[in-house]
Amino acid sequence: MKRNMIRWLDEYRESEKKQPMPVLSFPGVQLLGITVRDLVSDSERQAQTMKAVADRIPSSASVSFMDLSVEAECFGAQTVFSDHEVPTVKGALVSDEEEANALSVPEVGAARSGVYIEAIRKAVALITDRPVFAGIIGSFSLAGRLVDVTEALVYCYTEPDMLKTVLEKATDFLVEYAKAFKAAGANGVMIAEPLAGLLSPEMAEEFSEPYVRRVIDAVQDENFIVIYHNCGNTAIRIIDSILRTGAAAYHFGNAIDMAEMLTHIPENIVAMGNIDPAGEFANGTPQSIAAATTALLQKCGKYKNFVISSGCDIPPHAKWENIDAFFRAAEEFYRSGEHGAAQQ
Repeated sequence: MKRNMIRWLDEYRESEKKQPMPVLSFPGVQLLGITVRDLVSDSERQAQTMKAVADRIPSSASVSFMDLSVEAECFGAQTVFSDHEVPTVKGALVSDEEEANALSVPEVGAARSGVYIEAIRKAVALITDRPVFAGIIGSFSLAGRLVDVTEALVYCYTEPDMLKTVLEKATDFLVEYAKAFKAAGANGVMIAEPLAGLLSPEMAEEFSEPYVRRVIDAVQDENFIVIYHNCGNTAIRIIDSILRTGAAAYHFGNAIDMAEMLTHIPENIVAMGNIDPAGEFANGTPQSIAAATTALLQKCGKYKNFVISSGCDIPPHAKWENIDAFFRAAEEFYRSGEHGAAQQ
């Protein structure tokens, strides 16, 4: 459904009671009784999973699968699949300037990218009561999967020109991929740039910021917004660079102190985070995640631009009793009036 997403985001920020917006889709495999392997190559199953999750939880938006192997696979990277875990990329495609120059930019629709685009097209027809966000990887994080994640951090210093060649090609693809999601009817996209969360401020400014900004500039308008996600532990150190990407909203992981991060975010910009997806959603208890949720809201609820979320993509095996407890705790916090008192 087409929406004015700038208005939606403004109203969301100004609302007294904010529905949580976790990055929650993969646990839907439990609701449908399918495997992750079944899910990631089937657009109909993806759409039905997103719909099942949306029917189960009172989230402010439906956020698609954070499968950060899709784009690298389009370039030819080897992808490892399993029944219970999100796919991962193995090995490196590029290790020198010659290989970087020879790297071809794939067409959108290659490998499984077409499956994910079609899944969003189907999901927006099924989920009409809230915005639907697609998911893509960020430029530096994609380049890292093409040259090897560890090597990418080294290449910033030893082979910057080669790395920038890969970054340019990665960004060319991501621009077209984001445009395809927009054409499919998504209300926006969450762009995941976790690898940039390991960079220094200077390196982030050079190797992530301009490339991510190019993707955002190509697609963001009043009907389609970009949420920038970074779950790295240097996110606070590089926040100035992150904000210069121009995303409409920002999402942070549990490696950082969310209350400290909010002191760096302009009050008119929505910032989301950051309950531990592994420690709480997957491995916690209903009691522990409720306590963590309440504690985070007590610390951050005084910021009108704060939206509680997971710190990253919630894993497929996360316990639904913990997910339900997260939403109950948020509901109870806002119903108690603590939120309004904290803002006065």
